[in-house]
Formats: sequence, C-alpha cells, structure tokens
Amino acid sequence: MEQTTIVLIVFGFLLPCITSAPTKQQRDVDIYSFHINSTVTSRYAITVITSRVANKISESKEVHFEVKIPKHAFISKFKMTIEGKTYDGVVKQKEEAQQQYSQAVSRGESAGLVSSVGRTLEEFKTSVTVAAFSKVTFELTYEELLKRRLGKYELRINAQPMQPVADFKIDVYINEHPGISFLEVKGGLKSQELSSAVISTLASSTKEAWVKFYPTREQQTNCEGCGENGLNGDLLIEYDVKRPNQNGELQASNGYFVHYFAPTDIQQIPKNVVFIIDRSGSMHGRKIDQTRTAMLKILGDLAQDDYFGLIIFDSEVDVWKAELLQATERNVKQAKDFVKKINDRGATDINAAVLKGVDMIKRYPREGSASILILLTDGDPTSGETNTDRIQENIKKAIGGKFPLYCLGFGFDVNFDFLEKMALKNDGIARRIYEDSDADLQLQGFYEEVATPLLTDVQLNYIGAANLTQTSFRQYYNGSEIVVAGQITDNSLETFQTEVIAISKNTNVTYQDSVSTKDVIDVLPQHENFIQRLWAYLTVKQFLEKEVALKGDEKEAARKKALDLSLKYEFVTSLTSMVVTKPQEEETQVAHKPKEGAEPPTYQHGLAHLPRLRKWRDMVDKKISIIF
Repeated sequence: MEQTTIVLIVFGFLLPCITSAPTKQQRDVDIYSFHINSTVTSRYAITVITSRVANKISESKEVHFEVKIPKHAFISKFKMTIEGKTYDGVVKQKEEAQQQYSQAVSRGESAGLVSSVGRTLEEFKTSVTVAAFSKVTFELTYEELLKRRLGKYELRINAQPMQPVADFKIDVYINEHPGISFLEVKGGLKSQELSSAVISTLASSTKEAWVKFYPTREQQTNCEGCGENGLNGDLLIEYDVKRPNQNGELQASNGYFVHYFAPTDIQQIPKNVVFIIDRSGSMHGRKIDQTRTAMLKILGDLAQDDYFGLIIFDSEVDVWKAELLQATERNVKQAKDFVKKINDRGATDINAAVLKGVDMIKRYPREGSASILILLTDGDPTSGETNTDRIQENIKKAIGGKFPLYCLGFGFDVNFDFLEKMALKNDGIARRIYEDSDADLQLQGFYEEVATPLLTDVQLNYIGAANLTQTSFRQYYNGSEIVVAGQITDNSLETFQTEVIAISKNTNVTYQDSVSTKDVIDVLPQHENFIQRLWAYLTVKQFLEKEVALKGDEKEAARKKALDLSLKYEFVTSLTSMVVTKPQEEETQVAHKPKEGAEPPTYQHGLAHLPRLRKWRDMVDKKISIIF
C-alpha cells in the first residue's frame, strides 16, 4: 500500500466535513456514509463522527477526512480502518510523541498540521491513500462539558461534506434528569428547504430529547447554500433544564459526583463597573468605531442602581468622571456623549490605566454591591511600565482578590497570553474579540454575561469528598452555572452533604442539601462512567488554566496533574498527543494540541497536501501540529 499522509486542523464549533481533494476526484471517491452521533448526558457531550469512503476506480487515491470540533473539546479517540485492519490512536506525552514524529520526518514520511482558524472551532484534517476499489472508515470521538451562558446550553453541529452523501445522518440525544425546560433547533440547516429533514422530539417526561437530521441526496444539493458540493451550514441546538431545587442538582455514580448550582430565586446585586478602553493608534478605524457602538448600547443597558466609570487610555490616562456615578438617565446620556468623542491616538499604557480603574472602585465602595473591571485593548503595553510580569504583579497586588478583572483582547496583534494571565490571576477570564463586522455584538454579548451578578464570594463545601474541582467563585451571574465535581471518599456515608455559602444582596445566604446515597440520581448503564470522565475533563481544564498563572514548583505540579489525567483518560490536550502507527509499514501519525498562543512548528516534509493557510496572526489562538 502507498504511503499514508494525514493533515489535522482544529477549529471551535462542531463542524464535520469530508472532502476528496480536487473536484475531479469527487467522482472517483465516494463518501457513501457520514454519521454524527452526539450524546449529551447532564451537559456532558460525547460526539462520534464516522465517515465511510470508497475508492471507486482502478488506481490508488488519496482520501481526505475533515471535521471541525469545539475549541474546548478534547479528542479522546481516533481510528482508521483500512482494508479490514483498524489502527487505533494512543495518547502519549507530547515529548515522546514528538520524538516519534521527528523520526518519521527524518525518514521522509509526510507531516500534517492542526490549527485553529475560527472563533470557536478547530478543524481536524487527515488524509490516507486508499488502494483501488478499497474502502476506509474514519472514526473520531471528542468530549466536552457544555457551558451555560445567558440561560441556555448550546451544541453546534456544522456540516460541510463537500459532496452529497447517500447515507447522511446527524443524531443528537439529550438526557437531563431534572427535565428539559425548552429545546430549540436553529441554524442554516434549519432552512425552509431542509425543514422536513430536521425532526426534534421532547419526551413527555421532558427528561429526554432527540434531534435528527436526515437530508436526502436531493435536499443536499437544492437547499440555500447547497450545490454540487453538498451541504454547507450548521444545526444549532439550544436548551436549558428545569431547576426545581435551588440547592442545585446532584448526581453520583461509581464513586464520583457532580453538582450543578444555578439558583434563580435571588435578587440582582447592584454593581460597580469600570470600563477601561484602549484608544491607542492601533485602534484606528473600524475597531474604535465598533467599540463606540458597543459602549453606547452597554451604557443604555445599565441598571438604575448600578454605578459606573469610564477610563480611556493611550500613553495617557483620562477619566470621564473622577468618581463612580449612578446610572441615572442624565448620567448615562452624558457618558454616551463622552463615548461618541473617543478618538484613537498615542501608545498603550495598560499598567496605569488598569491601576486607575482599581483605584476608582476602591475609593468608592458600596455595601451590598459587586465590583467588576473590564479592560478592552488591542495591543501590547508600549508606554509606561512595559514589563508584562511586573504589570501582572502590580494589578494583582492592587486588586487584592476583592473583585474580578475581565480582559477583552481585540484582534490578533494583541498579547493575548499576557491578558489571559492577568485575568486568571484576578478571578476573571480573557476573551478574544474578533475583527469582524459583528465585533460590537461580541462586546455586548460578553457584557451581558456579567451584567447581572446574583451572588458574590461563593464557596461550595462537600463532606466525605476529595479531589474536588474548583469550589470557590468570586461571583455568580444570572444565566450561568457553577459546576463542581469530585470523588466520594467515604463509602460508609449514608448521606452526601452539600453546602453553599455566599453573599446575596445585603445578606449572607446558605444553601444546604443532604441526600441519601441510595437516592442520589443514577444514570443510565451505558453512560455510567460519564461523571468520572466529566470530573477528569473539568479537572484537566482547570489545572491547565491555573498553570498559565503559576510559577516554579506550583506550575510544574499543576502541569503534572493535568498530564497524568490526560494520559489516564486519553485526552488530547496541550500536554499530550495522539499517535497512530501502522506496524507493517512503520508509518506514524501524531496529533498535537499545542497550548493557546504557541507558534506553529516548521516542517520540511509532507506539506504537499496542506491547504493554503492565512497568516498565523490571523488564526485562532490554538495551533495543533499533527504528524505521520
């Protein structure tokens, strides 16, 4: 058999596709079956993509398999079945896999590449040479915990097979024990022409739901956006769950538990929010225009009992008002007039600007309120203090763990790694804002996620449990959800106790629950290990996040724990790689998932089948190299 080549690329949403290189070969290579099966059990989604392809001519042909998976998902299985033989991937430590890759390259074998090119998707590509009149089956499995945002969970499935497929099926099964409160299917594949191919069913018990998408070959060519290359669009499945118990939802199985906490019977906490806006020269043009548009909308959405401040900065730092003002109609109007006059100029003094924001909040404290800092910038610090480590330490010391800092990085020239570290060190997150026509909507969308604080200083406690995921949260926002998982270590307990302590509007609150271990929710036998895998997934994610902000021994300890779990549960993460070896021919394929912000590797061999890629600065932050 001829030499195998593989190319891998990773994006952010769930988009499976398969192609056969040039248009002419689409008549020679037939994708006769393409199935996507996604099972969501209590927000934990395991998705399997299976593609069966036949070479219909009397000579060998290269067959390509392409899928797009969620950015935050972990690939956990990949296998190819060629001429009746199955080659399974094995997850190894990245350095060990890299050595195998280097040896393969030195033998002249082909190399591949995995990289993020979208907002939320990673594209995985691989190709293999198939003998005359032979078949190949690709099967990829990945796992993710769906995150609740603005009151709903979202599963996106994008299909772009690059040719009509006779047996094309997407099956989604959702099982939520407390019940599903609503289910909606949207997206381009829910068009008028394809509406009959989409069937969604919610069981009378509301605990189960099914979404099926079975388009005919004719529908795959005649719908809007379709053509001779078949489907090109997505299904967007949105849902939420019922919440009869304000103490949360507790599930346990095989010695592991997961606790979902999202109370709704709470008054909104007034907030103190300071917006720190970069007006340096690099914000010129559409960036500053979109920032102004977004800020005008955000200011209009402030609640009347909110207090707010505006800081704009380049090499100098200017404030709208020296103190935080209440979001009265008059003050909001004046603030909007100020925003309309923001123009780009100068350099970028992030250190001074953020410290000014911290000072504003600390000088005007309010009882019973929640404070938030939001920084928007598109560049590196180039004025004032420019050492990023010192800036991070300055900000962390000034905030003192009192409130979160959220960092929004505009575009791809921004030092996103620096912003991410600074946010994580201050109980916040970093989010990239993409330079597209909807950048203002991206800014507004992020603000909506943190616009309604309901609890602050949230601490979750569990008796008889260990190896817990994160249990302390600075703030809990309406429409979100806190998820904690762990191991039940005391098997003699008759009850498993949970306690949540937090601060609500003007009062301390406690949520307590005591559940008999016999009454703890059981899961279906076929999904009995999902809680353990959910725990492992969440633990690895959090260790990788912590590692970004740590140093020295603490950093190494976090990396080791993340690595050990990645190897045990066979997750392809930034610390591991998946290796597929064909013993007889000693051909090796290696799939890496480099850390966000890593520079792409340089290859000397096997790049003939790589697509033309945009500049790396224009790609999403995760780059993945894959090798044969």
